[in-house]
Amino acid sequence: MDTVISDAGVEKRRWLYPALRKGQLYKWRAAVSYVYLLVFFAGPLLRIGGQPFLLLNVIERKFVILGQVFWPQDIFLFVIATLIFVVFVTLFTIAFGRIFCGWICPQTIFMEMVFRRIEIWIEGDANKRRKLDASEWTNEKILKKGAKHLIFILLSFLIANTFLAYVIGSENLVKIITEPVNAHVVGFISIWIFTVVFYLVYSQVRELVCTVICPYGRLQGVLIDKDTVVVAYNEVRGEPRGKLKKDSADNPKGDCVDCNLCVAVCPTGIDIRKGTQLECINCTACIDACNYVMDKINKPPALIGYYSENMIVNNQKPAFTWRMAGYSAIMLVLMCVMGYFVFSRSEVDMTVMRGAGMLYQEQPGGYISNIYNAEIINKSNQPKRIIIKPTDPAVKIKYIQAPAVIEKGSSLKVVFFVMMPAAAIQSPKTTVTLQLLTGNKVLETKSTSFIGPVND
Repeated sequence: MDTVISDAGVEKRRWLYPALRKGQLYKWRAAVSYVYLLVFFAGPLLRIGGQPFLLLNVIERKFVILGQVFWPQDIFLFVIATLIFVVFVTLFTIAFGRIFCGWICPQTIFMEMVFRRIEIWIEGDANKRRKLDASEWTNEKILKKGAKHLIFILLSFLIANTFLAYVIGSENLVKIITEPVNAHVVGFISIWIFTVVFYLVYSQVRELVCTVICPYGRLQGVLIDKDTVVVAYNEVRGEPRGKLKKDSADNPKGDCVDCNLCVAVCPTGIDIRKGTQLECINCTACIDACNYVMDKINKPPALIGYYSENMIVNNQKPAFTWRMAGYSAIMLVLMCVMGYFVFSRSEVDMTVMRGAGMLYQEQPGGYISNIYNAEIINKSNQPKRIIIKPTDPAVKIKYIQAPAVIEKGSSLKVVFFVMMPAAAIQSPKTTVTLQLLTGNKVLETKSTSFIGPVND
Protein backbone atom coordinates (compact mmCIF):
# COMPACT_ATOMS: atom_id res chain seq x y z
CA MET A 1 0.00 0.00 0.00
CA ASP A 2 1.11 3.59 -0.51
CA THR A 3 -0.21 5.00 2.77
CA VAL A 4 1.40 5.43 6.19
CA ILE A 5 0.00 6.37 9.58
CA SER A 6 1.26 9.68 10.95
CA ASP A 7 1.94 10.45 14.62
CA ALA A 8 -1.56 11.93 14.87
CA GLY A 9 -3.06 8.65 13.66
CA VAL A 10 -4.03 10.13 10.29
CA GLU A 11 -3.47 8.07 7.16
CA LYS A 12 -1.01 9.83 4.83
CA ARG A 13 0.23 9.00 1.38
CA ARG A 14 3.69 7.48 1.13
CA TRP A 15 5.52 9.04 -1.82
CA LEU A 16 7.21 6.38 -3.94
CA TYR A 17 10.74 6.55 -5.36
CA PRO A 18 11.02 3.49 -7.62
CA ALA A 19 14.54 2.61 -8.72
CA LEU A 20 15.37 1.94 -12.36
CA ARG A 21 16.87 -1.34 -13.62
CA LYS A 22 17.17 -1.65 -17.41
CA GLY A 23 16.91 -5.38 -18.01
CA GLN A 24 15.80 -7.20 -21.15
CA LEU A 25 12.09 -6.82 -20.39
CA TYR A 26 12.53 -3.11 -19.78
CA LYS A 27 14.14 -2.77 -23.22
CA TRP A 28 11.18 -4.57 -24.81
CA ARG A 29 8.74 -2.35 -22.94
CA ALA A 30 10.69 0.70 -24.07
CA ALA A 31 10.43 -0.45 -27.71
CA VAL A 32 6.66 -0.86 -27.36
CA SER A 33 6.48 2.59 -25.77
CA TYR A 34 8.42 4.22 -28.63
CA VAL A 35 6.02 2.77 -31.18
CA TYR A 36 3.02 3.87 -29.10
CA LEU A 37 4.34 7.42 -28.65
CA LEU A 38 5.16 7.71 -32.36
CA VAL A 39 1.64 6.62 -33.34
CA PHE A 40 0.01 8.80 -30.67
CA PHE A 41 1.71 12.04 -31.66
CA ALA A 42 1.65 11.37 -35.41
CA GLY A 43 -1.95 10.07 -35.43
CA PRO A 44 -3.72 13.43 -35.93
CA LEU A 45 -1.53 14.12 -38.98
CA LEU A 46 -2.07 10.75 -40.67
CA ARG A 47 -4.69 10.45 -43.43
CA ILE A 48 -6.21 7.37 -45.05
CA GLY A 49 -8.13 8.14 -48.23
CA GLY A 50 -8.27 11.78 -47.22
CA GLN A 51 -9.83 11.00 -43.84
CA PRO A 52 -8.10 11.14 -40.42
CA PHE A 53 -6.44 8.03 -39.07
CA LEU A 54 -8.59 8.37 -35.93
CA LEU A 55 -11.21 10.96 -34.99
CA LEU A 56 -13.71 10.76 -32.13
CA ASN A 57 -15.71 13.95 -32.65
CA VAL A 58 -18.49 13.59 -30.10
CA ILE A 59 -19.64 17.20 -30.63
CA GLU A 60 -20.39 16.73 -34.33
CA ARG A 61 -21.22 13.03 -33.84
CA LYS A 62 -18.64 12.05 -36.40
CA PHE A 63 -16.24 9.18 -35.83
CA VAL A 64 -13.42 8.11 -38.12
CA ILE A 65 -11.54 4.88 -37.52
CA LEU A 66 -8.72 3.89 -39.90
CA GLY A 67 -10.12 6.29 -42.50
CA GLN A 68 -13.67 4.91 -42.35
CA VAL A 69 -16.35 7.44 -41.39
CA PHE A 70 -19.05 6.42 -38.91
CA TRP A 71 -22.14 8.48 -38.09
CA PRO A 72 -24.90 8.25 -35.46
CA GLN A 73 -26.76 5.91 -37.82
CA ASP A 74 -23.91 3.44 -37.24
CA ILE A 75 -24.33 3.45 -33.46
CA PHE A 76 -25.12 -0.27 -33.45
CA LEU A 77 -21.58 -0.88 -34.73
CA PHE A 78 -20.18 0.90 -31.68
CA VAL A 79 -22.40 -1.22 -29.44
CA ILE A 80 -20.99 -4.38 -31.02
CA ALA A 81 -17.45 -2.98 -30.87
CA THR A 82 -17.90 -2.18 -27.18
CA LEU A 83 -19.07 -5.74 -26.51
CA ILE A 84 -16.04 -7.10 -28.37
CA PHE A 85 -13.74 -4.87 -26.31
CA VAL A 86 -15.33 -5.96 -23.01
CA VAL A 87 -15.08 -9.66 -23.94
CA PHE A 88 -11.49 -9.17 -25.14
CA VAL A 89 -10.46 -7.45 -21.90
CA THR A 90 -12.14 -10.23 -19.91
CA LEU A 91 -10.43 -12.97 -21.95
CA PHE A 92 -7.04 -11.22 -21.84
CA THR A 93 -7.31 -10.75 -18.07
CA ILE A 94 -8.28 -14.39 -17.51
CA ALA A 95 -5.26 -15.48 -19.55
CA PHE A 96 -2.59 -12.91 -18.61
CA GLY A 97 -3.87 -10.82 -15.71
CA ARG A 98 -3.07 -7.11 -15.76
CA ILE A 99 -0.31 -7.20 -18.39
CA PHE A 100 -2.15 -4.54 -20.43
CA CYS A 101 -1.53 -2.05 -17.61
CA GLY A 102 2.21 -2.55 -17.59
CA TRP A 103 2.88 -2.69 -21.31
CA ILE A 104 0.18 -0.83 -23.28
CA CYS A 105 -1.76 1.45 -20.93
CA PRO A 106 -1.13 5.15 -21.81
CA GLN A 107 -0.93 6.02 -18.12
CA THR A 108 1.98 3.63 -17.55
CA ILE A 109 3.77 4.49 -20.80
CA PHE A 110 3.71 8.24 -20.18
CA MET A 111 4.44 7.91 -16.46
CA GLU A 112 7.28 5.38 -16.55
CA MET A 113 8.79 5.96 -19.99
CA VAL A 114 8.45 9.74 -20.28
CA PHE A 115 7.82 11.65 -17.04
CA ARG A 116 9.75 9.28 -14.75
CA ARG A 117 12.75 9.34 -17.08
CA ILE A 118 12.78 13.13 -17.09
CA GLU A 119 12.56 13.11 -13.29
CA ILE A 120 15.51 10.72 -13.03
CA TRP A 121 17.49 12.76 -15.56
CA ILE A 122 17.03 15.98 -13.56
CA GLU A 123 16.90 14.79 -9.93
CA GLY A 124 18.92 11.57 -10.02
CA ASP A 125 18.25 8.01 -8.90
CA ALA A 126 15.78 6.93 -6.20
CA ASN A 127 18.05 7.78 -3.24
CA LYS A 128 18.94 11.22 -4.64
CA ARG A 129 15.27 12.00 -5.30
CA ARG A 130 14.31 10.96 -1.79
CA LYS A 131 17.06 13.09 -0.25
CA LEU A 132 16.19 16.06 -2.46
CA ASP A 133 12.54 15.99 -1.36
CA ALA A 134 13.55 15.72 2.30
CA SER A 135 16.10 18.56 2.13
CA GLU A 136 15.58 22.27 2.74
CA TRP A 137 14.76 24.58 -0.16
CA THR A 138 18.12 25.59 -1.60
CA ASN A 139 18.99 27.16 -4.95
CA GLU A 140 19.84 23.71 -6.30
CA LYS A 141 16.50 22.27 -5.20
CA ILE A 142 14.55 25.22 -6.59
CA LEU A 143 16.41 24.93 -9.91
CA LYS A 144 15.86 21.18 -10.23
CA LYS A 145 12.23 21.24 -9.12
CA GLY A 146 11.47 24.26 -11.27
CA ALA A 147 13.07 22.71 -14.36
CA LYS A 148 11.28 19.41 -13.83
CA HIS A 149 7.84 20.91 -13.38
CA LEU A 150 8.32 23.33 -16.28
CA ILE A 151 9.10 20.40 -18.59
CA PHE A 152 6.13 18.49 -17.10
CA ILE A 153 3.82 21.41 -17.93
CA LEU A 154 5.16 21.72 -21.47
CA LEU A 155 4.77 17.97 -22.04
CA SER A 156 1.25 18.05 -20.59
CA PHE A 157 0.42 20.92 -22.94
CA LEU A 158 1.68 18.89 -25.91
CA ILE A 159 -0.31 15.82 -24.83
CA ALA A 160 -3.43 17.95 -24.29
CA ASN A 161 -3.19 19.41 -27.80
CA THR A 162 -2.67 15.98 -29.33
CA PHE A 163 -5.56 14.51 -27.35
CA LEU A 164 -7.84 17.36 -28.43
CA ALA A 165 -6.82 16.79 -32.06
CA TYR A 166 -8.32 13.30 -31.81
CA VAL A 167 -11.59 14.87 -30.59
CA ILE A 168 -12.08 17.90 -32.85
CA GLY A 169 -9.67 17.16 -35.69
CA SER A 170 -6.23 18.57 -36.46
CA GLU A 171 -7.66 21.26 -38.77
CA ASN A 172 -9.83 22.71 -36.00
CA LEU A 173 -6.92 22.51 -33.56
CA VAL A 174 -4.75 24.54 -35.94
CA LYS A 175 -7.49 27.18 -36.08
CA ILE A 176 -7.58 27.37 -32.27
CA ILE A 177 -3.80 27.81 -32.18
CA THR A 178 -3.45 30.30 -35.04
CA GLU A 179 -6.63 32.39 -34.84
CA PRO A 180 -7.54 34.94 -32.12
CA VAL A 181 -8.47 33.49 -28.74
CA ASN A 182 -11.89 35.18 -28.71
CA ALA A 183 -12.83 33.22 -31.85
CA HIS A 184 -12.28 29.87 -30.08
CA VAL A 185 -12.79 30.50 -26.37
CA VAL A 186 -14.18 27.02 -25.62
CA GLY A 187 -11.35 25.30 -27.46
CA PHE A 188 -8.72 27.45 -25.77
CA ILE A 189 -10.15 26.71 -22.31
CA SER A 190 -10.39 22.99 -23.15
CA ILE A 191 -6.69 22.84 -24.01
CA TRP A 192 -5.71 24.30 -20.66
CA ILE A 193 -8.15 22.14 -18.71
CA PHE A 194 -6.63 19.02 -20.27
CA THR A 195 -3.13 20.42 -19.68
CA VAL A 196 -3.82 20.88 -15.95
CA VAL A 197 -5.41 17.43 -15.68
CA PHE A 198 -2.47 15.68 -17.37
CA TYR A 199 0.05 17.68 -15.33
CA LEU A 200 -1.62 16.76 -12.03
CA VAL A 201 -1.91 13.10 -13.04
CA TYR A 202 1.77 12.73 -13.92
CA SER A 203 3.27 15.03 -11.29
CA GLN A 204 1.03 14.33 -8.27
CA VAL A 205 -1.51 11.52 -8.65
CA ARG A 206 0.81 9.08 -10.39
CA GLU A 207 0.44 5.45 -9.25
CA LEU A 208 -2.87 6.24 -7.52
CA VAL A 209 -4.46 6.15 -10.97
CA CYS A 210 -3.54 2.45 -11.14
CA THR A 211 -4.12 1.49 -7.51
CA VAL A 212 -7.17 3.56 -6.56
CA ILE A 213 -8.87 5.26 -9.52
CA CYS A 214 -8.75 2.67 -12.31
CA PRO A 215 -11.37 -0.08 -11.83
CA TYR A 216 -9.42 -2.58 -13.91
CA GLY A 217 -7.31 -3.70 -10.96
CA ARG A 218 -10.41 -4.71 -9.02
CA LEU A 219 -11.79 -6.44 -12.11
CA GLN A 220 -8.60 -8.48 -12.23
CA GLY A 221 -9.26 -9.78 -8.72
CA VAL A 222 -12.58 -11.21 -9.90
CA LEU A 223 -11.40 -12.70 -13.20
CA ILE A 224 -8.04 -14.35 -12.52
CA ASP A 225 -7.83 -17.96 -11.38
CA LYS A 226 -5.17 -20.59 -10.76
CA ASP A 227 -4.42 -20.87 -14.49
CA THR A 228 -3.95 -17.14 -15.12
CA VAL A 229 -0.36 -16.28 -16.06
CA VAL A 230 0.78 -13.19 -14.15
CA VAL A 231 4.01 -11.70 -12.83
CA ALA A 232 4.59 -13.87 -9.76
CA TYR A 233 7.23 -14.92 -7.28
CA ASN A 234 8.16 -18.63 -7.35
CA GLU A 235 7.88 -19.25 -3.64
CA VAL A 236 8.60 -22.97 -4.03
CA ARG A 237 12.04 -22.12 -5.34
CA GLY A 238 12.62 -18.93 -3.37
CA GLU A 239 11.62 -19.89 0.18
CA PRO A 240 12.85 -19.88 2.83
CA ARG A 241 14.54 -16.63 1.94
CA GLY A 242 17.53 -15.09 3.68
CA LYS A 243 20.67 -13.04 3.23
CA LEU A 244 23.49 -14.62 1.27
CA LYS A 245 26.30 -15.76 3.54
CA LYS A 246 29.84 -16.84 2.79
CA ASP A 247 29.47 -20.11 4.66
CA SER A 248 27.40 -22.27 2.32
CA ALA A 249 26.24 -24.39 5.26
CA ASP A 250 24.45 -21.38 6.69
CA ASN A 251 22.80 -20.42 3.40
CA PRO A 252 19.02 -20.69 3.23
CA LYS A 253 17.56 -23.39 1.03
CA GLY A 254 15.67 -20.90 -1.11
CA ASP A 255 17.15 -18.77 -3.90
CA CYS A 256 15.71 -15.47 -2.63
CA VAL A 257 18.42 -13.52 -0.84
CA ASP A 258 15.91 -10.99 0.56
CA CYS A 259 17.63 -8.04 -1.14
CA ASN A 260 14.28 -6.19 -1.50
CA LEU A 261 15.33 -4.91 -4.93
CA CYS A 262 12.02 -6.17 -6.34
CA VAL A 263 10.25 -3.81 -3.92
CA ALA A 264 12.62 -0.93 -4.65
CA VAL A 265 11.85 -0.95 -8.39
CA CYS A 266 8.08 -1.45 -8.13
CA PRO A 267 6.22 1.66 -9.42
CA THR A 268 3.24 0.90 -7.16
CA GLY A 269 5.30 0.06 -4.07
CA ILE A 270 4.23 -3.55 -3.47
CA ASP A 271 6.18 -6.65 -2.48
CA ILE A 272 5.54 -9.24 -5.20
CA ARG A 273 6.68 -11.97 -2.78
CA LYS A 274 3.41 -11.53 -0.87
CA GLY A 275 1.44 -12.95 -3.78
CA THR A 276 -0.76 -11.52 -6.51
CA GLN A 277 -2.09 -8.08 -5.54
CA LEU A 278 -4.50 -5.77 -7.34
CA GLU A 279 -1.85 -2.99 -7.25
CA CYS A 280 0.49 -5.07 -9.45
CA ILE A 281 0.39 -3.76 -13.03
CA ASN A 282 2.60 -6.56 -14.42
CA CYS A 283 5.23 -4.06 -15.58
CA THR A 284 7.99 -6.71 -15.10
CA ALA A 285 10.34 -4.27 -13.33
CA CYS A 286 10.70 -6.78 -10.49
CA ILE A 287 11.61 -9.54 -12.98
CA ASP A 288 14.48 -7.50 -14.41
CA ALA A 289 15.69 -6.57 -10.92
CA CYS A 290 15.56 -10.15 -9.65
CA ASN A 291 17.25 -11.54 -12.77
CA TYR A 292 20.06 -9.03 -12.21
CA VAL A 293 20.58 -10.38 -8.67
CA MET A 294 20.31 -14.03 -9.75
CA ASP A 295 22.97 -13.42 -12.38
CA LYS A 296 25.29 -11.88 -9.75
CA ILE A 297 24.97 -14.88 -7.40
CA ASN A 298 25.09 -17.48 -10.21
CA LYS A 299 21.51 -18.64 -9.77
CA PRO A 300 19.02 -19.45 -12.58
CA PRO A 301 16.88 -16.50 -13.73
CA ALA A 302 13.09 -16.17 -13.43
CA LEU A 303 12.76 -16.50 -9.67
CA ILE A 304 10.17 -13.84 -10.38
CA GLY A 305 8.58 -14.40 -13.77
CA TYR A 306 5.40 -15.12 -15.67
CA TYR A 307 3.70 -17.91 -13.77
CA SER A 308 0.26 -19.18 -12.88
CA GLU A 309 -0.47 -20.62 -9.46
CA ASN A 310 -0.69 -24.09 -10.94
CA MET A 311 2.66 -23.63 -12.69
CA ILE A 312 4.34 -22.84 -9.35
CA VAL A 313 2.54 -25.16 -6.95
CA ASN A 314 1.73 -28.12 -9.21
CA ASN A 315 4.50 -27.71 -11.80
CA GLN A 316 1.94 -27.62 -14.61
CA LYS A 317 2.38 -26.09 -18.04
CA PRO A 318 0.30 -23.03 -19.09
CA ALA A 319 -3.19 -24.23 -19.97
CA PHE A 320 -5.86 -23.01 -22.40
CA THR A 321 -8.89 -23.60 -20.19
CA TRP A 322 -12.54 -24.12 -21.08
CA ARG A 323 -13.21 -20.71 -19.58
CA MET A 324 -10.80 -19.11 -22.04
CA ALA A 325 -12.27 -21.14 -24.90
CA GLY A 326 -15.78 -19.95 -24.06
CA TYR A 327 -14.83 -16.27 -24.11
CA SER A 328 -12.80 -16.82 -27.30
CA ALA A 329 -15.85 -18.32 -29.02
CA ILE A 330 -18.05 -15.40 -27.94
CA MET A 331 -15.49 -12.89 -29.20
CA LEU A 332 -15.14 -14.73 -32.51
CA VAL A 333 -18.92 -14.64 -33.08
CA LEU A 334 -19.09 -10.93 -32.23
CA MET A 335 -16.18 -10.17 -34.57
CA CYS A 336 -17.88 -12.03 -37.41
CA VAL A 337 -21.09 -10.08 -36.82
CA MET A 338 -19.10 -6.85 -36.69
CA GLY A 339 -17.25 -7.69 -39.88
CA TYR A 340 -20.49 -8.49 -41.72
CA PHE A 341 -22.10 -5.17 -40.80
CA VAL A 342 -18.95 -3.15 -41.55
CA PHE A 343 -18.39 -4.64 -45.01
CA SER A 344 -22.07 -4.72 -45.95
CA ARG A 345 -22.99 -1.20 -44.87
CA SER A 346 -23.93 1.20 -47.66
CA GLU A 347 -21.65 4.04 -48.69
CA VAL A 348 -24.49 6.54 -48.51
CA ASP A 349 -27.27 6.58 -45.94
CA MET A 350 -30.59 8.38 -46.37
CA THR A 351 -33.23 9.17 -43.75
CA VAL A 352 -36.60 10.40 -45.05
CA MET A 353 -39.28 11.94 -42.82
CA ARG A 354 -42.57 13.53 -43.80
CA GLY A 355 -42.97 17.09 -42.55
CA ALA A 356 -44.26 16.90 -38.99
CA GLY A 357 -47.78 18.31 -38.54
CA MET A 358 -48.14 19.06 -42.25
CA LEU A 359 -51.29 18.05 -44.17
CA TYR A 360 -51.40 17.23 -47.85
CA GLN A 361 -51.61 20.01 -50.42
CA GLU A 362 -53.55 20.15 -53.67
CA GLN A 363 -51.39 20.95 -56.69
CA PRO A 364 -52.32 22.00 -60.27
CA GLY A 365 -52.90 19.18 -62.75
CA GLY A 366 -54.78 16.95 -60.31
CA TYR A 367 -51.82 16.17 -58.04
CA ILE A 368 -51.69 15.85 -54.25
CA SER A 369 -48.39 16.64 -52.54
CA ASN A 370 -46.69 15.96 -49.21
CA ILE A 371 -43.55 17.75 -48.04
CA TYR A 372 -40.54 15.68 -46.88
CA ASN A 373 -37.16 16.25 -45.25
CA ALA A 374 -34.26 13.98 -46.10
CA GLU A 375 -30.82 13.80 -44.55
CA ILE A 376 -28.22 12.14 -46.75
CA ILE A 377 -24.85 11.10 -45.35
CA ASN A 378 -21.87 10.23 -47.52
CA LYS A 379 -19.85 7.64 -45.58
CA SER A 380 -17.42 7.01 -48.42
CA ASN A 381 -14.13 8.71 -49.23
CA GLN A 382 -15.39 10.09 -52.57
CA PRO A 383 -17.77 12.98 -53.33
CA LYS A 384 -21.08 11.87 -54.87
CA ARG A 385 -23.62 13.66 -57.05
CA ILE A 386 -27.01 12.27 -56.08
CA ILE A 387 -30.68 12.50 -57.01
CA ILE A 388 -33.86 11.19 -55.40
CA LYS A 389 -36.26 9.34 -57.67
CA PRO A 390 -39.59 7.55 -56.95
CA THR A 391 -39.93 3.97 -58.17
CA ASP A 392 -43.48 4.68 -59.39
CA PRO A 393 -43.24 6.62 -62.70
CA ALA A 394 -46.61 8.29 -61.98
CA VAL A 395 -45.17 9.94 -58.85
CA LYS A 396 -43.17 13.14 -59.23
CA ILE A 397 -40.72 15.04 -57.04
CA LYS A 398 -40.51 18.82 -56.78
CA TYR A 399 -37.47 20.11 -54.88
CA ILE A 400 -37.54 23.05 -52.50
CA GLN A 401 -33.91 22.44 -51.52
CA ALA A 402 -32.42 20.27 -54.23
CA PRO A 403 -29.66 17.71 -53.65
CA ALA A 404 -26.27 18.31 -55.22
CA VAL A 405 -22.79 16.96 -54.67
CA ILE A 406 -22.17 15.53 -51.21
CA GLU A 407 -18.55 15.77 -50.22
CA LYS A 408 -16.81 12.77 -48.70
CA GLY A 409 -17.57 12.24 -45.04
CA SER A 410 -20.24 14.95 -44.96
CA SER A 411 -24.03 15.21 -44.83
CA LEU A 412 -26.67 17.09 -46.77
CA LYS A 413 -30.28 18.06 -46.04
CA VAL A 414 -32.87 17.99 -48.82
CA VAL A 415 -36.44 19.38 -48.72
CA PHE A 416 -38.88 18.31 -51.43
CA PHE A 417 -42.51 17.62 -52.36
CA VAL A 418 -43.69 14.18 -53.39
CA MET A 419 -46.56 14.64 -55.85
CA MET A 420 -49.02 11.83 -56.56
CA PRO A 421 -52.01 11.85 -58.95
CA ALA A 422 -55.17 12.25 -56.91
CA ALA A 423 -56.80 9.47 -58.92
CA ALA A 424 -54.14 7.01 -57.76
CA ILE A 425 -54.81 7.57 -54.04
CA GLN A 426 -56.96 4.74 -52.68
CA SER A 427 -56.43 5.11 -48.90
CA PRO A 428 -55.59 7.83 -46.34
CA LYS A 429 -52.02 6.49 -46.22
CA THR A 430 -50.15 5.25 -49.24
CA THR A 431 -46.65 3.77 -49.23
CA VAL A 432 -44.21 5.58 -51.51
CA THR A 433 -40.81 4.11 -52.35
CA LEU A 434 -37.91 6.49 -53.06
CA GLN A 435 -34.51 5.64 -54.49
CA LEU A 436 -31.26 7.50 -53.96
CA LEU A 437 -29.14 7.34 -57.09
CA THR A 438 -25.73 8.46 -58.28
CA GLY A 439 -25.80 8.21 -62.03
CA ASN A 440 -27.67 4.97 -62.74
CA LYS A 441 -26.51 3.28 -59.54
CA VAL A 442 -29.06 2.83 -56.75
CA LEU A 443 -27.37 3.65 -53.43
CA GLU A 444 -30.31 3.43 -51.05
CA THR A 445 -34.02 2.63 -51.16
CA LYS A 446 -36.46 4.01 -48.58
CA SER A 447 -40.20 3.68 -48.11
CA THR A 448 -42.32 6.37 -46.50
CA SER A 449 -46.02 7.11 -45.97
CA PHE A 450 -48.00 9.52 -48.12
CA ILE A 451 -51.28 10.99 -46.86
CA GLY A 452 -54.04 12.26 -49.06
CA PRO A 453 -57.82 12.37 -49.64
CA VAL A 454 -59.62 9.15 -50.37
CA ASN A 455 -61.44 9.11 -53.69
CA ASP A 456 -65.12 8.10 -53.58
